[in-house]
Amino acid sequence: MTKVVYWRRDLPPLSEQIEGEHELIATSEHAHVSWAERDALWGRCYRSLTERAEARLAQEVARLGGSCAHVVDEQVASKVDDATGAMWLVGTYRYVLYRHPPGP
Repeated sequence: MTKVVYWRRDLPPLSEQIEGEHELIATSEHAHVSWAERDALWGRCYRSLTERAEARLAQEVARLGGSCAHVVDEQVASKVDDATGAMWLVGTYRYVLYRHPPGP
């Protein structure tokens, strides 16, 4: 199996068995821009957040001995550090971990 992370409506193979539901938190890169540029910032940070979340999910699948993960819920919040002017996104991902069925 080459694909490890399945997002929302993208379903994992039917042959896989559910192991359990888990949660993962990931953060995007920190960006320093003005408030006038915040719309562009969201897109850039969201791409970064998704890439980092997918990498973390793949690590968790390997750590937990699974075969793939199906992300079923995603919550994203923006964060600002007023002292430094940094802005970033924090995502909480609820996913179902799958394992290959045991052999005969």
